[in-house]
Amino acid sequence: MMTYRLIPLALCVGFIFSLSTTLAADEPPRFEFNRMIAHWDAYGDDKDYLAFVEECRPQVAQVGFYGAHFWSLSHTDQYAGYPSHFPVQGLKECGDWFERFNGEIHQRDAKVVGHFNVKFLIGDIEGPDGPRGFFKFYDEWNEDELGPKPVADPRDFLERDAEGKFRRDANYAIGGMGEYWACLNNPHWKTILKAWTKKGIERGVDGYMINYFYRGNCLCEHCQKGFRDYLTERFSPEELKQKFDIADVDNHTFTEIVSWHDPKESTPLRREMLRFSQVANKQTFDEVFVEYGKSLKPDLVVGQWNHLGDFNQINGDERCLIPADLWGKGEDYLWYSTGGAAFYTDLKNKFLGDATLQCRYIRGTFDDKPYTLGKYEHCRNRNAISELAANGGAPMGFYARFTDPVARGVFNQYFGFLRKYDEIYHANTSHAEVLLMYPRVAVHQANTDAVDRFKAVGRKLLDDHILFDIRPDDLPTEGLAEKYKHIVTIDQPDGLTEEQKATLSRINAPYTVRASASRPATGNEIDVHLVNYNREEPEDPKTSGTGTVDEKPIAISGIEVMLMLPEGAKVAGVEFITPEVADAIPIGALGENPSYVSFTVPEFLVYGVVRVRLE
Repeated sequence: MMTYRLIPLALCVGFIFSLSTTLAADEPPRFEFNRMIAHWDAYGDDKDYLAFVEECRPQVAQVGFYGAHFWSLSHTDQYAGYPSHFPVQGLKECGDWFERFNGEIHQRDAKVVGHFNVKFLIGDIEGPDGPRGFFKFYDEWNEDELGPKPVADPRDFLERDAEGKFRRDANYAIGGMGEYWACLNNPHWKTILKAWTKKGIERGVDGYMINYFYRGNCLCEHCQKGFRDYLTERFSPEELKQKFDIADVDNHTFTEIVSWHDPKESTPLRREMLRFSQVANKQTFDEVFVEYGKSLKPDLVVGQWNHLGDFNQINGDERCLIPADLWGKGEDYLWYSTGGAAFYTDLKNKFLGDATLQCRYIRGTFDDKPYTLGKYEHCRNRNAISELAANGGAPMGFYARFTDPVARGVFNQYFGFLRKYDEIYHANTSHAEVLLMYPRVAVHQANTDAVDRFKAVGRKLLDDHILFDIRPDDLPTEGLAEKYKHIVTIDQPDGLTEEQKATLSRINAPYTVRASASRPATGNEIDVHLVNYNREEPEDPKTSGTGTVDEKPIAISGIEVMLMLPEGAKVAGVEFITPEVADAIPIGALGENPSYVSFTVPEFLVYGVVRVRLE
């Protein structure tokens, strides 16, 4: 069952263990979960899919489509193909199927979060057989189902270039149809999004994961006016003239209003365009899903499917320039894709294919709310699950290939482990001794060299097995010096000095291991998480393999830990748990004194947790 919390519980003995934020009086209780599965395909065999849900018992199933994918494709001959793989053809038929399907998932004690494409439209405006795809749906708009038709001509919604032409792509060539992009600044398009939001709620979804949240170089009247208003609010007429050579912003026509762009080609005005794009998208998200959606269903779960890669900035990351007070505001959980940055290993070159830095950046920026990573990883499922579990995320199954018996067995085993020990994962908080600052102020100046330095320092701390958090430097800094023993910036390329390390916990492990620690919301203990990435690699290490059968982890033993204790704390017991062993293994402390406890970790395959229970 999912439960809710108002604040993380304070668990301290004369020591502040972790950042804990009290929610504002008007902020609703948090939606907490730590096990989810996500599927775009194969869910159409609902008997087997539902059997899988019963076996692995996720708290959230991110499955089904309720935005532009549904209304563009479910009624076409391409309904069963990429990207949505609809189980049946027809707008009504498929909608009825999802409504029944959602009820079945609810009976298995999981929430349903549907995918919601907000602007990527597939279809033809006109042709020998009339409009197709989205445009056929709109031509046959059902007012009884969706309310009044916003405008007569669907071309009104589309992004346009400087000449007024529509942005049209053919990247996927689905049924030979065109690919168009609706403008999120168009008020009539927001009306459509609200109609779709309402219809999905009527069909039983508990929330939406919103994707395709991009803004192209749209120069329609709404973007022109929106950007002019944005600049007027942000700068005085004198500043506009001095900074951007704009003498009369009210009558200025922009020949570009770019979004993502090459950092090397960035300018102050282009960064304002990117910032405007991200703020405007956020305003649409808030209007449609947070304000309107939650007015229909107060506990509606909403989040954005965004992209981070290996910390791509300016040319990637939908929030790279958004103001700190808007970053993730109103969202219940985050999905970040790492793309091709972390789906393989190259161990001889010390590349683990891990996304630990991304995890800690998201966790530290999102105030310990749930998040997940889309790693496009169908081979190292144990690692993908463990990595998120160890860093406060929600292990997911985007490539939970439940039709593969080996993969299915791994998910059932590891999700069963997380469920068994839910008390140490539910709403836990990080237990870190060091803080690494992420240089977001530099990013806002398109200084991506600072990000490269951040990654180098972060990887050094990971290789040294330092227990550290990450926090952007544009967030408030009050009290940080009291919460951490050391604060590290990108100006410290070697991470910590030997003298500084001597004040910290020590974990003696190979570079193939990542270490972290957490505090449970209930229970007086410190949990040390260890994730082992060592494996038998395929002949070409930079491939993901054929499936879970190629994960081939190599067990590790002999990791030595000296864990610093809070002042005045006493150890009541130490035990070790791992998914491959049914019961907890007691560990004898080798050298306990008032300031630390030492122990050797038993052998484990991929993921192990040492529970240090305090009196």
